[in-house]
Amino acid sequence: MLPVLRNRDRRRDRRPELGRPGPAQQDVGELVARVAGSDQPDRRAPMLALARGLGGSARAAGVRAVAAGRWLADVLAEAAPRIPVRDAATLAAQHPGRTTDQIAEALVKQATLVTAGFGAAAGGLAAVEFVAPPTLLAAPVQLAAETLAIAAVEIKLVAELHELYGEPAHGGLTQRGSAYLMSWVRQRAVEPAAAGAGLAAVLGHAAKRELRSRLLRRLGRSTTSMAPFLAGAVAGAEVNRRATRSLGEKVGAELRGRQLTLPG
Repeated sequence: MLPVLRNRDRRRDRRPELGRPGPAQQDVGELVARVAGSDQPDRRAPMLALARGLGGSARAAGVRAVAAGRWLADVLAEAAPRIPVRDAATLAAQHPGRTTDQIAEALVKQATLVTAGFGAAAGGLAAVEFVAPPTLLAAPVQLAAETLAIAAVEIKLVAELHELYGEPAHGGLTQRGSAYLMSWVRQRAVEPAAAGAGLAAVLGHAAKRELRSRLLRRLGRSTTSMAPFLAGAVAGAEVNRRATRSLGEKVGAELRGRQLTLPG
């Protein structure tokens, strides 16, 4: 089970409702962040490695945390500040001669290829490791791995779109990661007033409920990957591609709209 914090520990903990993650959550958070930043063309190996790591993490978290979505939320919140994000200068250097909007389109296209690859990889995995005891509607750990990997790639996309359009979140890594995490949860750009908000304002109780709900809905969509044979791989890839493109286009359009309203 997740460690029970005493009152004095809760006062020291600055992460509302998250508790202090144990070593299992921290290690898996690092795995999730690495998957998001990987340019490895074959997605099966990192997906399988992540699934294996998640098995131990889920057992350490306990049945209640897994079933309620708290475990997925804790892992993703731990991963978000570690996801590698390129700044505007780096993105421009890697896409010479392209306009900001063209770079944004390239980022969205690349992210859709990656998440579609995760869906295909999950559908193509023959070996299935289930959470023990079975929870989350008896979903296998590989579906949790797909869900977290896709979320991490989409958070990276959201963050880089903000960087590209000159609207980055402010603060340290944890604050920025949390702001982009909630941008992903709400499927919209970071509010300017909240861009430099403290962690308590970003990941309060209501925000944590939103995060858990978003992850559980995303997990439900990932079950398309479990259809028999190649049908699962094709369905999973298409579901992920559409969802990622929709998110990227929505956030990009909002950020472009803000630029058009800037004075001067």
